[in-house]
Amino acid sequence: MSDAVKIGVIGGSGLYNMPEITDRETRTLTTPFGDPSGPITIGTLRGKRVAFIPRHGIGHIYPPEKVPYRANVFAMKMLGVRFLISVNACGSLREDYAPGHVVIPDQIFDYTIGQRDRTFFDQSIVVHASVADPFDNKLSEWLADGVEAAKGAVHRSGTFLIEDGPRFATRAESHVFRQWGCDIIGMTTAPEAFLAREAEMAYASMAHITDYDVWHDEPVTVDIVMKTFKQNINLVQQALASAVGFIDPNESVPAHTALDGAIITAPEHINIAERDRLRPLLSRALQLDPSDR
Repeated sequence: MSDAVKIGVIGGSGLYNMPEITDRETRTLTTPFGDPSGPITIGTLRGKRVAFIPRHGIGHIYPPEKVPYRANVFAMKMLGVRFLISVNACGSLREDYAPGHVVIPDQIFDYTIGQRDRTFFDQSIVVHASVADPFDNKLSEWLADGVEAAKGAVHRSGTFLIEDGPRFATRAESHVFRQWGCDIIGMTTAPEAFLAREAEMAYASMAHITDYDVWHDEPVTVDIVMKTFKQNINLVQQALASAVGFIDPNESVPAHTALDGAIITAPEHINIAERDRLRPLLSRALQLDPSDR
């Protein structure tokens, strides 16, 4: 579509309120999976149209396990997004990944307990998407370059452990996560990354460290997290703006064809109503006319 917005960002209000964003508009979308977390802000950043969704809603009203992940990602797909940036606060599980640093993770360990909806395809169409490498390499490179351009300390790899929340980890859990080889800990990147893959969008995370988690023998509190978050926000805004400047929204990467070979249901057994309900996700893979319903 000619008016497609090809870059999307899911994060906090400090992002869509960036002073550098111009030509703002607000859209309200409804998806087959309900409403997104909040109204979608679309604006121009470094000459490109970018869509922003507040992951936890306006005023931070959704806890991690209640975020409407499917609606958020589906809404981005409806807009035409090809590159989806996740901005996350996180804790560090290693000494050299310090508060104030930014990590561009390359792996996820999903430690959530199964209550979150992890797929769009749970009714009559079966899809087994490959997420061996859940973050897109090219988008991750652009994000890391953006942090460097903003003069920030960046780590270009890391395993991101995702816990359910909303509580913080126990000290025993934190030590075990370190033994497992995880580098940072957060609450929202799964299932977001997996849904983005099913939606054939390149996805990467800019994870800014707010604390050392409790393995460091200091408690993790909201006050500590928010204090560092406020210190990080200018860097994150500048890094995001620089990264958007680097992104070529028309570049093709493997994630853009993720459903090729992943749809297991035989064509003659695909439920037409369900196919049409998920048309934005399936139109390329099944060679459907997006306007034909």
